[in-house]
Amino acid sequence: MANIATFLFQHDDTPNRVLYRQFIDNEWVDFKAREMIDLARSWQAFFRSMGLQPGDRVAICLKNSVHWVAFDQGAVAMGLVSVPLYVDDNASNIAYCIQDSGSRAVVVENDRIARNLLKENLKDVRVLSIKSDIEKEADGVENASHVLKSVDKKLEPFELLDLEQNTLATICYTSGTSGRPKGVMLSHKNVIANVDSCFQLDIAKPEDVFLSFLPMSHMFERTGGYYLPLRVGAKVIYARGINQLPEDLATQAPTVLFAVPRIFEKFYGRIQASVKDSRFKRKAFEKLVDVGWRMEQGKGGIVDHFQLPLLRAKVAQPILERLGGRLRLAVVGGAALDSTIAKAFIAMGLPILHGYGMTEACPVISVNRPEGNVPESVGPALPNVEVMLGENDELLARGPNIMLGYWQNEEATKTAIDSDGWLHTGDVAEIKDKRIYIRGRIKDIMVLSNGEKFSPQDAEMAIIGDDVFEQIVLIGEGRPFIGMIAVTANSNEKELIKRANERLQHLPRYIRVRRIITTKEPWTVDNGLLTPTLKVKRVKVIEAFKDRINDLYAEGMGD
Repeated sequence: MANIATFLFQHDDTPNRVLYRQFIDNEWVDFKAREMIDLARSWQAFFRSMGLQPGDRVAICLKNSVHWVAFDQGAVAMGLVSVPLYVDDNASNIAYCIQDSGSRAVVVENDRIARNLLKENLKDVRVLSIKSDIEKEADGVENASHVLKSVDKKLEPFELLDLEQNTLATICYTSGTSGRPKGVMLSHKNVIANVDSCFQLDIAKPEDVFLSFLPMSHMFERTGGYYLPLRVGAKVIYARGINQLPEDLATQAPTVLFAVPRIFEKFYGRIQASVKDSRFKRKAFEKLVDVGWRMEQGKGGIVDHFQLPLLRAKVAQPILERLGGRLRLAVVGGAALDSTIAKAFIAMGLPILHGYGMTEACPVISVNRPEGNVPESVGPALPNVEVMLGENDELLARGPNIMLGYWQNEEATKTAIDSDGWLHTGDVAEIKDKRIYIRGRIKDIMVLSNGEKFSPQDAEMAIIGDDVFEQIVLIGEGRPFIGMIAVTANSNEKELIKRANERLQHLPRYIRVRRIITTKEPWTVDNGLLTPTLKVKRVKVIEAFKDRINDLYAEGMGD
């Protein structure tokens, strides 16, 4: 028997423990365990008022917040199924997920999102708005605060059902880079097993402070930045937004961060920019990275032992102060991380643990450990997770964290999970000394017209390390040479080609960019070229630039 909501209700014995901090009405407000349980009880009273029964679905379309937690915990505790949705997604996609899942109610961030949803002809769904200017209800949108106040008089003790382990807990829609998203069905057992496996790594402690800024609708943040700290009783601070992230890092001083690589890529780019005009600063930073990485590998000499504390105090500490000065580790996932960047931060004294997973695995499959950290890899598999290589070196995973299947899509489920219970990840991998090295996507291997093959992701990860490039996509399938589409303020094609290829020196010589299409307009969720998890929709980008691509290849490589 199991229930995810035990993560919250266990703190009923320590009602004054501060679990969350959120910026509300121009000030930071702390929320204690008792307040969170009471807020979850209010949501449960609302669910009862609707006559919802175990197995019914309810959707969440909120920014990271205490209401996100309370709604989710209150729902799953009663056996309801929570359906997390991305606030920044377009109304059509959000409405599709609500209707496809059969959700009976959805709570959204504000009236604008609510009204846009109702334009999508939602049927049989109550729409509640958290930040609402509506007094009670108007045009199908209900003020969530008013609704909760109206049911408060009917509050009952927190309802926590003892459920069968394979009871469906949540349907998470994958932000596919093409086509409609699929609903990943995760059980209480799936979630608890993955959280417990992460807990065994001892990367989260009760005294830790997490800063949460990745969307909780993504399983990486939901497991690592929500369920795991709640499991151990750590405090979570909700960042005000990506634009205020630098200030929130500095003022809130977290000890643990779950992040995507782009955060550290940008921070590393700023470090490089700050030292490039001073030979002394540049040499000092290079010396720090050289000595620090050597010491982390246990290969440092006597001189290194004396130099490292001084280098970290004089060079690293001012840099790390910008991250709050207390960060003891960062877990990075969601995309590939340039090992050069990881090594630099590790050398400074900040362990960056590169991990790997997918929604279908709830999501963590593997992660590096603070001891024996190998940034080129995504670490060993989690406890209770098996991995092996299948046909074409595809990484397969099996364990109690693997999904039940795709919502109302048996054919896709059979394709993803074989008869022996192995999840087919679609990623090409190598396993050495129990560590997993991701080498690319099976379906994304690009073949030039001369038969040469390469993984565009490896090359793209290298090129994006140059901060002149904001976003990029490599092209060349069936073509005579490799080209690139780049979002950049620089329009000098020859200079950009030179800078791109300087980043590709470690790859085979045929993997070189010959032509570049530039644009100053960024790819966003709104213009349909990014997923809600900020992954580039490669197919959509290529489609958007197809005329310019055809012209480029018609012109050839030029000089």
